[in-house]
Amino acid sequence: MIKRIARTAGFTGLLAALLLTLLQSFWVVPLILQAETYENAAPAVEAHEHADGAAAGHSHDAEAWAPEDGWQRLLSTTGGNLVVAVGFALMLAALYTLRAPGRTSEGVLWGLAGFAVFCLAPNLGLPPELPGTAAADLALRQTWWVGTAASTAVGLALIAFGKNWLLKVLGAAILVVPHFIGAPQPEVHESLAPEALESQFQIASLLTNAVFWVALGLISAWLFRRKSQA
Repeated sequence: MIKRIARTAGFTGLLAALLLTLLQSFWVVPLILQAETYENAAPAVEAHEHADGAAAGHSHDAEAWAPEDGWQRLLSTTGGNLVVAVGFALMLAALYTLRAPGRTSEGVLWGLAGFAVFCLAPNLGLPPELPGTAAADLALRQTWWVGTAASTAVGLALIAFGKNWLLKVLGAAILVVPHFIGAPQPEVHESLAPEALESQFQIASLLTNAVFWVALGLISAWLFRRKSQA
């Protein structure tokens, strides 16, 4: 069983990661590169203001290393996607041992559930951000994100597998709790990139992740059923 889970997760993660990287390369990454031009222009403006005015009382630290455009960025993106995709595929394969998909098409439902848990629900309060966007404290955002993902997973499980209507109502209530509390927000909402570019990025991120999760569910369900029938 462990080998079956590992093989399913490995092949699924690889294929889904390559698909995600391809989609990001043609849609998401160009938007990030465009936003970085606004972010990189800001220090130049600030330095010009310091030169025209009084001497600045502080110094800027050297920039941290970041992958260069081209093969470095592509390899970094692919590597990160591969780690994430294999992890999510392991989770799906483990769940299949508890409730095996009767048909490959059922993988779509599992994929959509994963998309709702890890993307859609958290994005309602903390949408993806372009470089140069103001954000709340990182620890607070991470705590809310984890809590939202967990409550969404529990809520969907109760709605889908609850034996009576009380459990389903409880699941629906759990779904809305983190959104009732609200995600942590910065004191001032501001972004160096134009609002239209930010909207495009959020839509692109959401749709690419939706395709990724549907592919993850379909491939994992097909491989899991194929190995069970072998």
